[in-house]
Amino acid sequence: MKNYTSSVPVETTIARIEKILAKFGVVGVAKSYKKGEVDSLCFTVQEPTTGKGITIHLPAKVEAVKKILKEEVRRPQTETYRRIEEQAARTAWKIIQDWVEVQLSLIEMGQAETLQVFLPYVWDGNKTFFEAIKGNGFKMLPQGRPNEEEK
Repeated sequence: MKNYTSSVPVETTIARIEKILAKFGVVGVAKSYKKGEVDSLCFTVQEPTTGKGITIHLPAKVEAVKKILKEEVRRPQTETYRRIEEQAARTAWKIIQDWVEVQLSLIEMGQAETLQVFLPYVWDGNKTFFEAIKGNGFKMLPQGRPNEEEK
């Protein structure tokens, strides 16, 4: 797992993400909290073609990282699970930072468009675009063409 040994505090990583987004031109960044910890960032990007502001909801799924880290432990000591809790948050947010940096680089270099990169995370205030199409059984997605072998 990438960044599984990161020692960068979560607050520092989130501040770095905000700085990167600010350089990219987002018009606002907000944090959502769960149990007193930041669990996602929301920000607004301007779609260059239409000029429309689009809200993006980017979660750091700490519980998913924690599950993987716990599975790796063979003989946990007294403090092991406390350390895993802290490490999972650092790792999850560092991965988000890396992802944001790469996606913005793709946009900057003309290899992707803003909406193309952030589409799964477009937020309507309730759920992301991905969550919406998943909840509908992915019916909004076009059907793939069968391979010759499948005909």
